[in-house]
Amino acid sequence: MQPAIDLLNSWGLQVILPNGLFEHCNQFAGDDNNRAKMMQEALDDDEIKAIFCARGGYGTVRIIDKLDFTAFAKCPKWIVGYSDITVLHSHIQRNFGIPTLHAIMPINIPQDAANATHKSYPAIDSLKDALFNGPQTEIKGATDNSLGRRGKAYAPVVGGNLSILYSLMGSPSEIDTDGKILFIEDLDEYLYHIDRMMQNLKRAGKLTNLKGLIVGAMSDMHDNAIPFGKNAEEIIWDVVKDYTYPVWFHAPYGHIETDNIALCLGNPINFSVQ
Repeated sequence: MQPAIDLLNSWGLQVILPNGLFEHCNQFAGDDNNRAKMMQEALDDDEIKAIFCARGGYGTVRIIDKLDFTAFAKCPKWIVGYSDITVLHSHIQRNFGIPTLHAIMPINIPQDAANATHKSYPAIDSLKDALFNGPQTEIKGATDNSLGRRGKAYAPVVGGNLSILYSLMGSPSEIDTDGKILFIEDLDEYLYHIDRMMQNLKRAGKLTNLKGLIVGAMSDMHDNAIPFGKNAEEIIWDVVKDYTYPVWFHAPYGHIETDNIALCLGNPINFSVQ
């Protein structure tokens, strides 16, 4: 955590580490009750202006129903993270409509990040810009070969990790996509899993009333011995090609270390694909 702490301090932010941050319980960073307690204290503290989730992985779904967002709804603050943090993004968007930041996490911060001479790191630079100057209000993409669809839209962005969104279906944290721009990304999945999840979203009506679709990095995908026959982007395109809204593939969001640009979820943006 130290490189991230040094970086945030260099921005003039005061970093508060919760008690129990470095605990562990098998695969988790402490047991469920302890992790929920740390998050609850941060949500309830009016002095805290942003909560940076240390890392992703798995486990947020185990504590989401233990959290009380009453104080957070009255005094919102940035929730920052991606991947497994999609649970928080989706739950907050669905139930409170409060913007959150899909952005790089402390686990991703390199050793020299606080050095003023460090090389350009778009993920870090965009996070700082979002925190201090406000999140982006415009996103421009482009079609890629035969993939994607030109068009324009103005609507809030929702979404995150596709596998997490799929796992939240039927729960109080289920994503609401009507009239929204959907963003998806994923990591380390089998190609047929991508098809299964996209078919689920389609059958559930989550792709019908979109204003637009942003597809971020589909990183480290796997295939079976008998190939699926299409890559992840082609699988997604097959599911959405008959709709009419703009679609952008290979957007710089997701599991791409240096280029995971901060994306505000919940705020309306002008989205265009050329």
